[in-house]
Amino acid sequence: MLKYTLRRLIQAIPTLFGISVLTYALMLTAPGGPVAALTFSPTITPQERAALAARLGVNDPFHIQYLRWLLGDDWMRWDTDSDGIADSAVLIPLDADGDGENEPPGDRLGILRGDFGRSFYQGRRQVLPIIFERIPATLELGISSLLVGLIVGLPIGILAAINRGGFFDNITRVIAVVFNALPVFWLGLLLLLVFGGNGLALLPMGNRCNAAANLLGGCPPVYGRLEYLILPTFVIATGGIAGFSRFMRASLLDVSTQDYVRTAKAKGLSDRVVWFKHGTRNALIPIATFLGPAITGVLSGAAITETIFAWPGLGRLAVTSVTQQDYPVVMAVVLFAAVATILGYLLSDILYALIDPRIRLH
Repeated sequence: MLKYTLRRLIQAIPTLFGISVLTYALMLTAPGGPVAALTFSPTITPQERAALAARLGVNDPFHIQYLRWLLGDDWMRWDTDSDGIADSAVLIPLDADGDGENEPPGDRLGILRGDFGRSFYQGRRQVLPIIFERIPATLELGISSLLVGLIVGLPIGILAAINRGGFFDNITRVIAVVFNALPVFWLGLLLLLVFGGNGLALLPMGNRCNAAANLLGGCPPVYGRLEYLILPTFVIATGGIAGFSRFMRASLLDVSTQDYVRTAKAKGLSDRVVWFKHGTRNALIPIATFLGPAITGVLSGAAITETIFAWPGLGRLAVTSVTQQDYPVVMAVVLFAAVATILGYLLSDILYALIDPRIRLH
């Protein structure tokens, strides 16, 4: 198992490299660009704009820009005055946004050294601390949604398969179709309208906790603010409930036709033993394929839901950064989502072996 995991992680390196190239290429081809995002001040002169473009290196060839973003730019510097210190190739002081302060220097360490640059809008802060601040909120919402989807969806699928063609099976199939058909943004807004401020006023309109508590020192533990989790968790969990229930029903019905299930029935075993001991465990194997991408969604964040409920997670950060053209943050979020996707599918393969002893990973 350990050798297989290490081999898969090594094989993921070229994938991440390709994603990074594609991400940087999309950034370069996006309308506007970093210079336009930084020089929104009406007092900026064409000369200052050109100086900022030169310092950022946006006029360099693509491979030079990409390597600077990936590795940093110290490899491009040299000691011009023989003082034993490598001098930066371009260090032009410039107040691009008219705030009275020159922008940070153009030399960077590169993403392979943990430096994703500085945000254009969030006080010129480093991107990595901004990402780390949002991860707990995303994990909190994602894990709770995933658990609700599993705890509710899997039993519904099992009961629907056992009562195939009955009332429970038919009604759950209809509800699953409805859940899949409802747009997430519409469902979220509807729930806010019904349960929020102008409706029944039973649940908060959004955010992770009370604003006053957040200002005093951060949100309290989860058990002290469960009311803030109910609506966004339900919105995200509807897709999981529908998906897990339908997958589990189809998989269990397929398993019920296998020879070992018929043999167990011929031995006189009770229906409960046949369905839950012999059928359900083997029916969980295809669920592992669905669980990997679901876990990826936990790590990458639900952008629409977090935006609707003002949830301070990675999804809302990505939407805000795209709107503001905050390129360093957007590119960092994309790379984090790529890593989460790779880890999610790796976890799916490992779950295969844990659920079915017949599967061996080599």
